[in-house]
Amino acid sequence: MDPSNGSYIIYTSRQFTNTLDSELFQTARMSPSSLRYFGIGLKNGMYSVVLQFAEIFFPDDETWKSVGKRIFNIYIQGDLKETDFDIKKQTNGKSYTVIQRQYTVEVMNNFIDIHLFWAGKGTCCIPEQGFYGPSISALSVSSYGSNGEGDSGSQRNSTISRTGLVVGVVVCVAVLGFLAFAGAFVWRQKRRRLEVEMEELFTIVGRPNIFSYGEIKSATDSFSLSNILGRGGYGP
Repeated sequence: MDPSNGSYIIYTSRQFTNTLDSELFQTARMSPSSLRYFGIGLKNGMYSVVLQFAEIFFPDDETWKSVGKRIFNIYIQGDLKETDFDIKKQTNGKSYTVIQRQYTVEVMNNFIDIHLFWAGKGTCCIPEQGFYGPSISALSVSSYGSNGEGDSGSQRNSTISRTGLVVGVVVCVAVLGFLAFAGAFVWRQKRRRLEVEMEELFTIVGRPNIFSYGEIKSATDSFSLSNILGRGGYGP
């Protein structure tokens, strides 16, 4: 039941219709019986699953190979989504034509299970033995918002978080600015009050005479003992 070359990656150099990226569909994964994909570590919620297919090995010409059929079932999260899914039948008998299926599924245990399963139908030996099983070219899983346009909840939460952060920073800066202004205002008021008190004191007792060290040294002849007028109470 295995393909003769033992490979489960199939290739073609043909160009594909119904797509803008033919190169993406020039390789596909297949199996004689079952293909299963798991996505783990997902946040619980609603997701959009997109599966993309294109028939490569069953041509749409007049040769005997064109009678081959690939039929399989599609399960997602254990639920049967497609029964007897035939890629060529979905593309009106055309090979190398892209078709996709999109499903909305719920993730409840942080993982998603996508299962393509051959249920015993289709041909088994055309063009080579074992090519009747499921085949898929690409798949994607993305969080699905209530409006069907991506994860609107995450975008909304992200916007709210950014808005909250900006508001918090602005409020913090405003508070710090107010405290700095209030501190400067109080300091200036105290300084002005001290200056007024000193002016009032000077008007009563007069301003003190202030001498520099050099003036004192010169007046005392370099602090000569002959110029001592007295000693403090703690001197000899």
